[in-house]
Amino acid sequence: MPAATPGSSTAVDPLASRMPITVITGFLGSGKTTLLRRLLRHPGMNRAAVIINEFGDVAIDHELVAASSEQTTLLSNGCLCCTLRTDLQETLRELFVKRRAGEVMDFDRVFVETSGLADPIPVLHTLRTDGLIGSQYRLNGVVTLVDAVNGAGQLDAMPEAVKQAAVADRLVITKTDLAQRDAVDHLQQRLQGVNPFALISTAVNGELDPALLADIGPQSTRARSADLGRWLNAAAPGSEERGFVRQRVAPNTGAHDAAIASFCLWFDQPFTWEGLNAALQALTSLRGPDLLRVKGIVHVAGERGPVVLQGAQHVFHSPVTLELGRDTDPRSRIVFIVRNIPRESIEALFTAVGALGS
Repeated sequence: MPAATPGSSTAVDPLASRMPITVITGFLGSGKTTLLRRLLRHPGMNRAAVIINEFGDVAIDHELVAASSEQTTLLSNGCLCCTLRTDLQETLRELFVKRRAGEVMDFDRVFVETSGLADPIPVLHTLRTDGLIGSQYRLNGVVTLVDAVNGAGQLDAMPEAVKQAAVADRLVITKTDLAQRDAVDHLQQRLQGVNPFALISTAVNGELDPALLADIGPQSTRARSADLGRWLNAAAPGSEERGFVRQRVAPNTGAHDAAIASFCLWFDQPFTWEGLNAALQALTSLRGPDLLRVKGIVHVAGERGPVVLQGAQHVFHSPVTLELGRDTDPRSRIVFIVRNIPRESIEALFTAVGALGS
């Protein structure tokens, strides 16, 4: 159920004070571990903690390993690698407690690599449903890797692959050196149809600029309007930034993935907290399993600044109020990624509950 209260008004920045977690997902063979190996060799990533699934496709490169225990491996570049053998909540809690006690290195970010068949949404739920985790960690974003050689076939045959692409903040097409150029172009168009609000890049031999993954969502309550627009991918169609392409696509581009829809609703009037929560509660109650991802920047009557809204299925993160003047667009905008829910139904629901103020 959506949280009913805005962010804290204290001096402590509720976003900047939490450890960023980046979820790296993608279907079997998409190159998740290869990408992680390359990222961990970058000097700017020498204080990362990496949580990998025990049944991952490939182990972290042995050349990086310096010392290890049963569950925790210290990598030679300073990073910490933790094998996920129980559940993610327990692993994150244990890592944080050990970090605070000085038993592990003072990591400053976390990468979670899911297994190839995993649904990433439970990871998003974990950050909201556990009190300690929610107070110490924050979701930086979801990065989904798609194999340029096999990705189109996987999207045709595997619902998990479509869902992984649909909920992503970043889409990275891998193995482009092994695929024909027209195949890569077709796959990019296909992905744009599944998720037009994700930023898309390509990786050759697992190489990707770490800066592309460092700052995905709002990093503090002082986030600028440009940062908020980048998170929602609200820039002009066809513009480029750091190798990512923003592109709006024709409605029929993702014909193979017709069950998945992505759209942004814009609201000229500010919400009331009562109306906004009523709309979200009704939506999650009626269609929670099909509400794959929701993220938005909304204006709420009486709040000192715009509010960051983020959720998946029936679970929403506590809203965080940004500083006044950080968002130059007076309109609220909410991105919905859904399965078999018409846009018109959600628009009608917000109208029916009277979510907007006068």
